[in-house]
Amino acid sequence: MTARDSCLYCAGNAGKQTHGRTSSRFGSLQGVQAMAAGPLAVVFGLNEANRAVVERALAGAADVISLKGLDDAAREAALRRAGAVLLWNTTELRPHELPLIANARLLQTMSAGVDFIPFSTLPPDLPVASNGGAYAEPMAEHALAMALAAAKRLIVEHTALAGGAFNQFEQNRMLAGGVCGIFGFGGIGEATAKLMRALGMRIHAVNRRGATDAQVDWIGGVDRLDDLLAASDVLLISAPLSRTTRGIIDAAALARMKPDAILVNLARGELIDEAALYAHLCAHPRFTACIDAWWIEPGRHGRFAMDQPFMTLPNVIGSPHNSATVVSSRGAGLRRAAENCRRALLGETPHYLVREDEKLL
Repeated sequence: MTARDSCLYCAGNAGKQTHGRTSSRFGSLQGVQAMAAGPLAVVFGLNEANRAVVERALAGAADVISLKGLDDAAREAALRRAGAVLLWNTTELRPHELPLIANARLLQTMSAGVDFIPFSTLPPDLPVASNGGAYAEPMAEHALAMALAAAKRLIVEHTALAGGAFNQFEQNRMLAGGVCGIFGFGGIGEATAKLMRALGMRIHAVNRRGATDAQVDWIGGVDRLDDLLAASDVLLISAPLSRTTRGIIDAAALARMKPDAILVNLARGELIDEAALYAHLCAHPRFTACIDAWWIEPGRHGRFAMDQPFMTLPNVIGSPHNSATVVSSRGAGLRRAAENCRRALLGETPHYLVREDEKLL
């Protein structure tokens, strides 16, 4: 799996929302026969196993055409006919090809995060869906691993042992009985909640709707974020990056948290004020930040860099945005993306349609 693929798995979604003109477009398609929608055009290559995954997920709703290896004329013909288009990034399509997909029922990304997509280059009425929650299970395990490593001081004491110190009586923490707060309670949040609940944690959550069908002890809308911050022993950030969430975890938000809280970010670095987080970690040595999603990453920016020396701090646990990089995740993500394409091809409203405030480019 490439560095790009690993990066694009990021960040949960806040729910299977639909909205506005896009939803009404699908409402008008109810009852339309599936095959009338045209084939699913897959922009990237499909090996035999992956093609089988896509075809099973479509369950006869449409034919599958992979653009990989087609000549220019065949590519253009496939895109003109496409009922849905599946890709990683719109840059995989040539600029003159973008208008060809204007009549498709859906442009489906393989990635959960969509902040890197230049929406301004797309046909204006083309519905776009992210692959929200597609990689939820491995990411939830990663969140749990980071939280446990922080609570049990595993990195700190490993380093101490390497230096000859044997801190047998330095206290660590139990997660059981505490509150796991989840900001962005979509697929990743729900999967993480199941694991944390199994440890005996109570689940508090915030999402756009302020409601969920999943098992939680408390849930509120984004206007209740301050309450979530104050209650959380572990705070998971799995919300999408948007105009409203950029920098939402700032100095004031961090000050509302418990001095020994554990913050786990699987979303985008940009949700957190980088300088404010570093200052908070320095001022609160019992506070731990577990960072999987960084502010400048190779997959989105062409390089890795940080403005603050986080990795010099003992209360930081870092990973290279690899929370979804497991053997089975590509197949699961492909299946879920194809299933969402099937919804569109059948005239149903797809999950995870991109909202206007998520269109950053």
